Amino acid sequence: MPPLSVLVAPDAFKGSLSAPAAAAAMARGVLSADPGAAVRELPMADGGEGTLDCLCAAAGRRHWMTVQDPLGRPVRASWGEYRRGGLRSAVVELAAASGLQLLDRAERDPLRASSFGTGQLLAAALASAPDRLIVALGGSATVDGGAGILGALGFRLLDAAGEPLPPGGEALLRLERIDPPEEGRAVPEIWLACDVVSPLLGPQGALLYAAQKGAGGRERRQLGGALRRFAEVALASFGRGDPQAPYGGAAGGAAFGLAAALGARAVSGADLVAEALGLAEAVSASDLVLTGEGQLDIQTAQGKVVSRVAGLGARAGKPVVAIAGSLSGGGAVWRASGVTAAISLARGPLSLAAARRSAVPLLELAAEQVVRIFSAGRCSTSA
Repeated sequence: MPPLSVLVAPDAFKGSLSAPAAAAAMARGVLSADPGAAVRELPMADGGEGTLDCLCAAAGRRHWMTVQDPLGRPVRASWGEYRRGGLRSAVVELAAASGLQLLDRAERDPLRASSFGTGQLLAAALASAPDRLIVALGGSATVDGGAGILGALGFRLLDAAGEPLPPGGEALLRLERIDPPEEGRAVPEIWLACDVVSPLLGPQGALLYAAQKGAGGRERRQLGGALRRFAEVALASFGRGDPQAPYGGAAGGAAFGLAAALGARAVSGADLVAEALGLAEAVSASDLVLTGEGQLDIQTAQGKVVSRVAGLGARAGKPVVAIAGSLSGGGAVWRASGVTAAISLARGPLSLAAARRSAVPLLELAAEQVVRIFSAGRCSTSA
């Protein structure tokens, strides 16, 4: 019998493990069950935090620089580049410069928070003249429609008196026009990796996650008006931009702003990462696929990493087992995600803090158990 070939392709276990750390723990569990197994680690992401790490992990480079955080303070952040299929892609992760994790809870204020730092990263990446630019939009602290990004790229967002607007989403209420940069810039193909399906406007739009960014009811009403004004002026200025496009609300509307100003194309982050890393080929070459995330819930089936891995497994006729910190909503939820089976890391009553502290050994043990069961069935089938 040939050696067992196992692919481990998890997302991050948020609050506990990065995707590379989760993949490494799973791989150790596989080898505990079958030391002769051929294991391939392929950490995944869906356009949120960790996307840059995943895309540049194997053969990429990182470029570090000091940029502005959401409140204008200096922060060290990086952009990356990698090659695949003869193309050089530059990668910028919005969360690195404009992410919610950069702010204490008391500092969260989407009326003032700006995506300018992400624009500084974009400017540096564009200056390297890549064939393609990928912008991962998850994890933002901002609801400024990407206005800060545009400002860093040389666009001028002006009020009725012709004065530049200050940073933040609230200022967009006074937006009168957007002037392009004085010097034209060659812009490559731009792909926006989005982790939510959300239009710019409406109840399921960019404001859907505004509360976790620090916005109360009054602030959400202000930001709603600001985004409507931004959409009107952007359409008049650039002649394009659809406020109801499926991903336009990603990153507080940054997907809409970049699509309108630069012609960027918003896509599923999980699909983009899967294509860039050759996930379909890796799944097809494996006997068993392990994936996972912190919580398997109703959102899993809505384009998250686990459902993408499961879909490729189904098309290739390969079993896909998801290991999650917790399973929410019962069997119907994980079955809807398309996985062959799903198991939880919890082995009894356990606080969240304790589960996070024990995430590595629990993940190793879960992967070991899956492989032992699979190998037992494999041996009986071949007997």
